[in-house]
Amino acid sequence: MSRQNDRNNRGRKKADDTIMNDAISINELRVIGDDGEQFGIISKDEAMKIAEDRGLDLVLMSPNAKPPVAKVMDYGKHKYELEKKKKEARKNQKIIEVKEVKFSCKIAENDISYKVKHAREFLEKGKHVKLRVFLRGREMANPEWGVDVLNRVWPMLEDVGVLESRASQEGRYINMYVTPQKK
Repeated sequence: MSRQNDRNNRGRKKADDTIMNDAISINELRVIGDDGEQFGIISKDEAMKIAEDRGLDLVLMSPNAKPPVAKVMDYGKHKYELEKKKKEARKNQKIIEVKEVKFSCKIAENDISYKVKHAREFLEKGKHVKLRVFLRGREMANPEWGVDVLNRVWPMLEDVGVLESRASQEGRYINMYVTPQKK
């Protein structure tokens, strides 16, 4: 952060609630330098002078510690490094894709095997599968018909999948959730 920007931002709280420079209201601080150098327990004014001499910011790191810990650092650079780490973590994050296979209560056996074939392909590719039976009209009075359909489907998938949740009713749907087996 340049000295001009430093003067303009002096004493302000950042959007992430970081307390720095003149916004620090504590008089005695344990101060650490940007290179790890220990300054010990000194007054806030001395710490501000050290930070100003180096053209850096005084950032309160642990306000609840006894005494509170502050660090002399380039806050802009510190914030940039944190954002970089977050971005890297998001990049390495695995996104779980859920595929949905729909059935009906009055489905024929050959239609079940056709849809199960697709569910197997999804599971083999590492995708999670949600099996659903939609209840129409009078089928709502007999939700066990939908459960029976899913209970006929599950044995065809158990060699490639793990049953995450048994058949359960959610509104007009009977749902079953299957995840791929660990290799």
